[in-house]
Amino acid sequence: MTTQTKSPKSVEQRTDVTIRFAGDSGDGMQLTGTQFTRTSAIFGNDISTFPDYPAEIRAPAGTLAGVSGFQVHFGSEELHTPGDDVDTLVAFNPAALKKNIADVVDGGLVIVNEDSFGATDLKKAGFEANPLEDNSLSKYRLIRIPATKLTKEALKDSPLGARAVDRCKNFFALGLVSWLYGRPLEPVVEWIDRKFGKNPDVADANKAVLKVGHAFGETCEFFEHTYRVDKASLPPGRYRRIAGNEATALGLIAAANLAGKDLFYGSYPITPASDVLHALSRYKHFRVKTFQAEDEIAAIASAIGAAFTGDLSTTGTSGPGLALKGEALGLAVMTELPLVIVNVQRGGPSTGLPTKTEQADLFQAMYGRNGECPLVVISANSPSDCFDAAIEACRIAIRHMTPVILLTDGYIANGEEPWSIPDVSKLAKIEVKHPTELNSNGDGEPHYLPYKRDENLVRPWAIPGTPNLQHRIGGLEKQDGTGNVNYEPMNHQHMIDTRAKKVALVAKDIPEQGVEGPEEGDVLVVGWGGTYGALKSACQRVRAQGKKVAHCHIRHLNPFPSNLGDVLKRYKKVLVAELNCGQLRFILRASFLVDAAGLNKVQGKPFLISEVENKINELLAK
Repeated sequence: MTTQTKSPKSVEQRTDVTIRFAGDSGDGMQLTGTQFTRTSAIFGNDISTFPDYPAEIRAPAGTLAGVSGFQVHFGSEELHTPGDDVDTLVAFNPAALKKNIADVVDGGLVIVNEDSFGATDLKKAGFEANPLEDNSLSKYRLIRIPATKLTKEALKDSPLGARAVDRCKNFFALGLVSWLYGRPLEPVVEWIDRKFGKNPDVADANKAVLKVGHAFGETCEFFEHTYRVDKASLPPGRYRRIAGNEATALGLIAAANLAGKDLFYGSYPITPASDVLHALSRYKHFRVKTFQAEDEIAAIASAIGAAFTGDLSTTGTSGPGLALKGEALGLAVMTELPLVIVNVQRGGPSTGLPTKTEQADLFQAMYGRNGECPLVVISANSPSDCFDAAIEACRIAIRHMTPVILLTDGYIANGEEPWSIPDVSKLAKIEVKHPTELNSNGDGEPHYLPYKRDENLVRPWAIPGTPNLQHRIGGLEKQDGTGNVNYEPMNHQHMIDTRAKKVALVAKDIPEQGVEGPEEGDVLVVGWGGTYGALKSACQRVRAQGKKVAHCHIRHLNPFPSNLGDVLKRYKKVLVAELNCGQLRFILRASFLVDAAGLNKVQGKPFLISEVENKINELLAK
C-alpha cells in the first residue's frame, strides 16, 4: 500500500468528475457503476454514463478481452457526455489497468486492488514487470489497496463460500469511492435489501463490505483530500435516470396510447437492441404484445402482419439484423403499411464489434434494399431523446402510411442520463383514421380502393374484416387505386415515382432545421444521432472563445428538413462529424453540393469533446 499523507483531509470542490470502474467481466463493474450513478442521481447531480462491455462471451478471466468498464460523469452543471479524461480509475486487475490507464488525466487517481497483481495476473495482461513497482505510473496518484484481503477479513464469519465472498469485493470499492466523493450509502443499502431480500446471507455480506470500504476511506491515510460535487441546477420537474433502450420502449408504448392502439413488437434478440424487447415484455398490462421470433425475418414478417391488422407495429434489431430484414422491408414499402424499425447500431461489418458503438448504418437505412425502395429515416441523439424520437417515428409511420427506421446506437442505448418525466396530458395525440365505407373509382359504382390517395399521397388503412372493404395486398407491383397486380411498364414507373414523392412530402410535416449558435458564421458543425453531446459541448467551448461556430444536429435524415440546404450555405465551412467513414457527408455533398469536411472515427468509442474542438480549430486556422 502507498501512503500519501498523514495530514487531516481537506475537501476539494469540483464542478464535475469522471470515474471509471474497470475489472474482469465477473467483477461486477456494471453493477458498481450503476449503483454509484443511481446514488449520484438521487443526490441531485447531473449524470451521463458509458458502460463498456467485453465483446467476447466468457473471455478468459484476467485477459484484456475480458475487461468490463463503466464510466460515469457527474456534476453540478449540465452535462452532455460521459466525460473526456478520467479523473479516477478503479482497476480491479492488471488487464483493467492496462486497457484504461491511457484515458486517465495526468495527476488523476488510480485505485488498484493490489491483491490481483500476482505473476500469473500480470502475464495474462501482457505485463513484463509489475506496473505498481516499476515507476511507470509516476504521473498518477497511485493508491494500492488490498481489496480482496480486506473483503475476506470483513466476511471471515460469513456462511458464504470463498467464491461468493470474493464476488463481494466490488462493494468494497463502491463504499470507498462513495466516501471519497461524498455519496450517501443509504440508497445502495436499500437496493441490496430489495435485490437480495430472499438471500439474507448475500445481502448482509454485501452491506458489510460496502460499509467496510466506506470506513476504510475514513480511517486510512492514503488520500490527500475528499471531493465535493454539489447538486445540479436542473429545470424544475420530476426526474429519473433512464437508458436509451428503456426510453425507446417507453416511447413506443406512449405512442401506441396516443394513437389508441395496441403495440406489437416482434423481435429477435441481438446486442445491443435486446433490452428494448426485455423492457417491453414487462408492460403487457399496457396493451403491449411482444413476440420473440425464431429469426430476424420472422420478426419483421410478424410485425408487417400486425400492421395489416391495425396494431401500432414495431420491430427492433442492430445492423446485421437489419440486413436480414431487408427483403421484408421492401414488402412493407410496397404494401405501404405503417411500421417502425428500431436499429440500435453497433460496430460492423458482419458480427463486427457487438458491444461497441458506431453509427455506420446510415447508408444501410437509406439504401439497403433491392429496387427503388425509399422510406423515412430519423435518429435519436441521447438516451432520454430516444423517448421523443420513438413517438415521432410512430407518428410519421401512421400519418404517412410508411415504414420508418429509427436509428439509435450502442452508446445512447446503454448510457444513462436524467430524464424529465413528461406530463402525458400534454403529449400530442396521434390521429388514426380507418375507412369504414366504400368509395368510387369514378365509374359511379361503389368500390373500396386501397390505394386511393389523399393530398399527401397517403393511402387508407383499412382493418381486415371491415364489411365490404376486402382488398388485395402483397409484394407484387400494384395498380394505383385498385391495388390489383399490374406489370405494365408505365404503371411501375408511376408507382415508383409516387412512393418516392410520398416519402419526400413528409418534409412538409417535420420542423425546419435549426442551429445552436450564430445563424451564420465561419464553421457549421453538422451531426446526427448519438454524437450530439460531444458536438454541442465542443461548439460551446469554441464560442466561449469568441469564435463564430454553430451546431446543426439533424434528426430527420430522410427526407431532410426543407430548409437544410439554405442552412448549410450560411457558413464559410461545414464540418460533418460522425462515427463512420463519412456517410452523412457523402449524402449532403450529393444532395446540396456543399464542400463539407469530415471528422470521422470508427473505434467503437464515442467522440471526445477535445477531438471535435481540435478539428474545429483546425478548420478555423485554415
